[in-house]
This record gives sequence, structure tokens and C-alpha cells, in this order.
Amino acid sequence: MKDARPRSRAKTAKKKNTEYIVEKKETLLVSLLSHLPHKSRNILKAVLKDRQVSVDGKPVTQFDYALVPGQRVEVSWTRAVPVQQPRELNIIFEDENIIVINKPAGLLTVATDKEKRKTAYSMLSDYVKKENSENKIFVIHRLDRETSGLLMFARNEKIKEQIQENWGSTVSQRTYVGVVEGRIEQPEGTISSWLTESKAFIVYSSQNPQSGKKAITHYKTLKANNTYTMLQINLETGRKHQIRVHMQDMKHPIIGDKKYGSSDNPLRRLGLHAQVLAFVHPSTGEPCRFETGIPEKFQQLFSA
Repeated sequence: MKDARPRSRAKTAKKKNTEYIVEKKETLLVSLLSHLPHKSRNILKAVLKDRQVSVDGKPVTQFDYALVPGQRVEVSWTRAVPVQQPRELNIIFEDENIIVINKPAGLLTVATDKEKRKTAYSMLSDYVKKENSENKIFVIHRLDRETSGLLMFARNEKIKEQIQENWGSTVSQRTYVGVVEGRIEQPEGTISSWLTESKAFIVYSSQNPQSGKKAITHYKTLKANNTYTMLQINLETGRKHQIRVHMQDMKHPIIGDKKYGSSDNPLRRLGLHAQVLAFVHPSTGEPCRFETGIPEKFQQLFSA
């Protein structure tokens, strides 16, 4: 049913807040500039960064956050004293149930035998405890250490279990950007196989349905030269090392991925970035979509 609320312009509330109802699909910063023409782009970027903008009651800092008609945007002109974010993390969305970060390459999601403290999990745990010592963080999914990009955590165990148990119906899109060795002749396609992990923590691919869990990966070429190909990669399933193994299957391994066949490492990191994460919010039922830019180092490989 269409929202019956009247269309309205931005209005200023008594508590130095501005609020309005979204009338069309557009990004958050574009919407703010349209509804608040007396405010400069720099001012609006500053209030976004300082977590003073909320959408349907949830703080949003991402300037290109996708809005849909009927949502309520509120801007607080009173700057709150923020809890200092971990320097290594870029928190792009946070509410009482989930936190979405843009993880840098080189940072573990969770602890290992060799690294206990410098992980996304431990940093976020310390961060939420500054607000309340009883606050906790729960891991929903993971990214490999050398993979950068969007990663979601839960702020309570119920939300964690709800998302994990309903992963297929909750998460609607996981898109990666990957740079692989060589030029791929077929510009787009689908790779399907069954994956199994050895005791040495290496994942193997097979066409035998009895060998492991089914994995399906879709790819599309974004850029190419004689040395590398940049791919947009969509996961239909989310198996461990799925993209890395499937690119090895194609004889075009992810650059920097020595474990799965790469002999070239121009970035001094894995050429894989989790660019888009879209899901149904576990508490409100609203669609959420986050997107980051393609890492500049990836782009530089195709600038010549």
C-alpha cells in the first residue's frame, strides 16, 4: 500500500532538528542538498560524518546511502560528543542491532592463534564498551584478512542468530570487485562446483556433487587489459574462499593470491574487495543497501 502521508518540505523542529519525508529514489547527500539548499555541501558532509543524520531513526554516515520514498530523514544540528571510532575501521552504519564497517585489507575479522587483539571484532568490541561496559559484538560473517570491504556485525546474540539462520532470505546481494591475472575471453559467466576444505585449510573444487558443498559464482568484466581483468563478482552461495577457488578454476587467479595459484602481486595484497552488501534489516524488515567505491589501487592497474 502506498504511503498515505502528505508530501512535505523540510521543516525545522523546536529542538534544532530538521526533518522531512523522502519523495523519490536518490542518495542521501543529494537529498540533503535538495531539501536544505541554504546549507553547503561541506556542512552537510560534516553532519553526516558526525552521525547527526538519521534515516527512519537510524544514524547513517554514508553520503551515498540509497533512499526510497516514504523514509523519514532527520538532521540534528546539535553535535553530540561522539565515542571515538577505532582509527583502523570505517564504520558506515550503526544502530542498536547491527554495525556495518568497511574493513581495510590486512585486518583479520576475528582472532587466530597468532593474532588475538588487532582484529575487527576486538576493535568493535572495545568501541561499543566505551558507551556501555556491558555492550557486546557478535560475528555474523567474515572476510579474509587480505580482502577489504563491507562486513556486518550484530550487537546482540538474537540478531546474530536471526541473520545467520535466515541468511538466504535476509541477504539479497553480496557483490565483490576482483582483479584477476590475465585477460578473460568470456566477458561474463557463471562458475558452479562443489567445495571441500582439507585439514591444511585449503579449499578444493570438484564437479562431484558428493564432494563438499555446492558453490555458485557469477562474474562480469568491468575493465581489462593484456595483463589483468577487473571483475564484478556476485555470490549466489557464500562458501569459504569461494571466489578465490573459482577464479583458480578459470585459470585466472585473484592477483596476490599465492594460496590459489597467483604468481603476481602488484598491490601487495589480495585483489578482492567486498563492494556491495544488501539485506533486509533483521529488526525493522526494511531493505538496507551499502556500497563502497572500487579501491583506487585497483583502478590504477588499468589507468595506463
